[in-house]
Amino acid sequence: MELAYYSDYAVRLVNSEDPARGKDALTSVEAVRDLFGGSQEAARRATDADVTRFRSVRARLRSVFEAANDGDESTAVNLLNALLLEFPVSPQISGHDVRDGDGRPLWHMHLADHPSNATAGYAAIAAMGLAFHLTEYGVDRLGLCEAAPCRNAYLDTSTNRSRRYCSDRCATRANVAAYRARKRLEADRSASTGRTADSAQRSLANGER
Repeated sequence: MELAYYSDYAVRLVNSEDPARGKDALTSVEAVRDLFGGSQEAARRATDADVTRFRSVRARLRSVFEAANDGDESTAVNLLNALLLEFPVSPQISGHDVRDGDGRPLWHMHLADHPSNATAGYAAIAAMGLAFHLTEYGVDRLGLCEAAPCRNAYLDTSTNRSRRYCSDRCATRANVAAYRARKRLEADRSASTGRTADSAQRSLANGER
């Protein structure tokens, strides 16, 4: 499993909350376990106590995205470094896949799950994945959706660093809103021009009397 995969852990956790709408999906141990995706062994270690701990880590990860989104590179790195120090990873070489043809293991780096605490294990993986993404692609690849009121986190993997929204749905919604705003502006300008022309005609007529 490549290290880049682990950055999705951070995105999933941050996006379990919608602050603008006052929504929070992280309300039960089942919700915590769902965040682990296919890692069922790690998910089974989660307990009710992890709900509060996960929320704390989520707030800190969101702060990383907020700093990056605001262009505050140093703050984003410092916040992420603090998480890395508190939740160290345990890297291992894994070979659970095999090469085609010869059956030899396909060796790759894997981040081992923390054996005793679900929050610590998840936080370590999420922070390391995010750190890998930041150092490999740049801090400006971490963003928050611009389609208000959505503020979901996303990782920009576009070739020209042009991503601004967390999903196609938000991009479409923002484009529709921008289109309607332009149409309203055009209508207002047209109405204003019409009123100005009427006023000029009335003035001219009054002057000819």
